[in-house]
Amino acid sequence: MHTFDLWAPNASQVTLKLGEQTVPMEGPNAMGWYTASVPEAQCGMKYAYLLDDDEVPYPDPRSLWQSDGVHGASRLYDHGAFQWTDQHWQPPIPSGAIIYELHVGTYSREGTFDGAIQHLDHLCELGITHIELLPVAEFAGNRGWGYDGVALFAVFEPYGGPDGLKRLVDACHSKGLAVVMDVVYNHFGPVGNYTNKFGPYLTEDYKTPWGAAVNFSKGGSDEVRRYFCDNAIMFLRDYHMDGLRLDAVHEFIDRRSVHFMEQLSAEVEQLSATLGRKLILIAESDLNDPKIVRPREAGGYGMDSQWSDDFHHALFTLLYDKEPGRGYYDDFGSMEQLVKALKSAFVYTGEYSKYRKYSHGRPVSNLSAHHFLGFSQNHDQVGNRALGERLEHLVGIDGAKVALGLVLTAPFLPMIFMGEEFASSSPFLYFADHEDEEMRRLVSEGRKNDFKLFFGEADVPDPEAVETFEKSKLNWNEVHKGHHQEMLDWTKALVRLRRATLALNDGDFGHLSVEGSEETKSLTMQRGTVRVLMNLGKKNVSYKTKEDEQLCLCSRQDVHLGGDAVVLPPVTIAILQKTSQPSFS
Repeated sequence: MHTFDLWAPNASQVTLKLGEQTVPMEGPNAMGWYTASVPEAQCGMKYAYLLDDDEVPYPDPRSLWQSDGVHGASRLYDHGAFQWTDQHWQPPIPSGAIIYELHVGTYSREGTFDGAIQHLDHLCELGITHIELLPVAEFAGNRGWGYDGVALFAVFEPYGGPDGLKRLVDACHSKGLAVVMDVVYNHFGPVGNYTNKFGPYLTEDYKTPWGAAVNFSKGGSDEVRRYFCDNAIMFLRDYHMDGLRLDAVHEFIDRRSVHFMEQLSAEVEQLSATLGRKLILIAESDLNDPKIVRPREAGGYGMDSQWSDDFHHALFTLLYDKEPGRGYYDDFGSMEQLVKALKSAFVYTGEYSKYRKYSHGRPVSNLSAHHFLGFSQNHDQVGNRALGERLEHLVGIDGAKVALGLVLTAPFLPMIFMGEEFASSSPFLYFADHEDEEMRRLVSEGRKNDFKLFFGEADVPDPEAVETFEKSKLNWNEVHKGHHQEMLDWTKALVRLRRATLALNDGDFGHLSVEGSEETKSLTMQRGTVRVLMNLGKKNVSYKTKEDEQLCLCSRQDVHLGGDAVVLPPVTIAILQKTSQPSFS
């Protein structure tokens, strides 16, 4: 016996199409729900819904399995059938996280969940604690970044479908790796979204960059919120995810007294208590508002942490300032801003933004730095470039080493973008796969037009071409060759140092001091027993040393302590430790 439940207040009657049979559904009830019980329904059977007089069968908005893509019929799937082996799993504590962001389709040559499993030992040897998957909810086509999902309860079939994702999570847990999944609750993709045929999932009253906004606060929003909260609960409970990363929460337009994020964090906390393991929520926010990560008890939304774009922008613009029309990068570029980002997470805490043309942000106070993720690269900052260049492609290996050195010694939770750890030669380009020729044309032309404003004229690879996708795949054959091995060794040394040093895991902003020089483009950061020295200028910079300090790590081999000083050549970072500092081997 299987019971089919469907929220479809936009329909006056609904018929279930199960295989070749049709079953009239009972309803709607007062909330707009229809239901039908079918004794012979079995896992794997295909079904769809007929709405009123429309002869087109539509997939279930809550479909767990779309084996024939976003336009095809849904299939029944049994979460209880998978044989898990992680019954005693406990994730690493979030405050000690070292996160690795990866895109399943380009992480391995196969581009599947099973392909990713083959490279998990690499992450374990690196010292990663959490992997963060770009979205894997079903979207149109055979390739893409995943941010155009439309069947949010189903797992992208070309990656391996629902069982494939479970195999990946189970394998990660067996190796001590936690899994965080990126979810997109701010919009649906442009192709294959049939939700508004069933109910008011979207509202034209508010607009976002993707069109009509998700309906979090108008009529019917109780059930829309239920849809997204149930989606989050499903991935955390049934797929054993350890957390979720919420895409662009600044595009949630919510006028209700209890914000959607607050509701979601409360429900996830209840699930966490029920399961007996810590579940985390990471937000991407453009608001510079600490309310996002404040506990609900303190009037916040209760997200555990958020991406720190200001830190990235402040660091990136010091390393690379060669582009005209830099968009939001025009608000950055001084050493003073990098110092402020390190000391207080946000650079803009109420100051006027030239790019935005208004005063932006508010100060962070009484919050741990562990509420913020620091990074020098991610899928957006690499993939949204015209040619998908990684940082090393732009500033060379010395610059990339310096950036990663600061990321892994900063007070924030560090995040590494896939391939960054070995200076991958592969770009990470924007790619998509639309079957409609007009949509393909619009995406390709839109991509080119975007860069006329942001990065100037560029020969932008066609996002719809298979070659664009293939070029973005990591080349695992290069990892142990030349400067790739050099970068990998540097990354491992930094991770080992962070894991072994108490001061580098202290999230108290009050326990670090940072000073910078605009003239020499140099920086000194003291974190307890650790001192980080950085030179981004064009001339050597000399730093006085203390009697009990020793040179622990340096991004270049030609740096040595001599007398009471250490001299750093251009584009270098060095880490000094007190000889008596407490650490763990």
